[in-house]
Amino acid sequence: MRSLPLLYAAALAVLMGGCTITDRSPNTTPLDTQAKWALLPIANHTDTPQAGLRAEAIVDGVLRARGVKSLARYPATLNPEALFEASERRVQEDARKWAREQGARYGVYGAVDEWRYKVGVDGEPAVGLALHIVDLQSDEVVFSAVGAKSGWSRDALSGVAQGLVRDLLGPVRLK
Repeated sequence: MRSLPLLYAAALAVLMGGCTITDRSPNTTPLDTQAKWALLPIANHTDTPQAGLRAEAIVDGVLRARGVKSLARYPATLNPEALFEASERRVQEDARKWAREQGARYGVYGAVDEWRYKVGVDGEPAVGLALHIVDLQSDEVVFSAVGAKSGWSRDALSGVAQGLVRDLLGPVRLK
């Protein structure tokens, strides 16, 4: 009878673990938190207005919490959601050029593929993100991660997104 609560706890852990899917490339060389970093546009591939901007705010906070000291944000004029006919590739190129001009060593960019509450009785929050860190000196992507996460009906979408960003950036080696 004592093993029944343990069995329930194990089943709950399995269910909760199944709510997140991630794939990451390892970064073998630690990235310098003292270097200048730039937060580049996160493209919005969803029907949710400004999902990219919301993801950027969370990435900004998580990187600063992980010890990144100098993190510049790209100018608002380069925001793809603020332009009438934005070309994502052009915006990314312009943002990288801007970051290099600012003397940034690393740039963080990505895409939001899902940012919504699922339709149904429970309305669970669901987020899908891709994040990349590029060495702006060599133009080499030094870290890449993609993932999706859903929460329970009472979870906030922003909380699920923050958890996913932590999961995605957690393995980034920093010094």
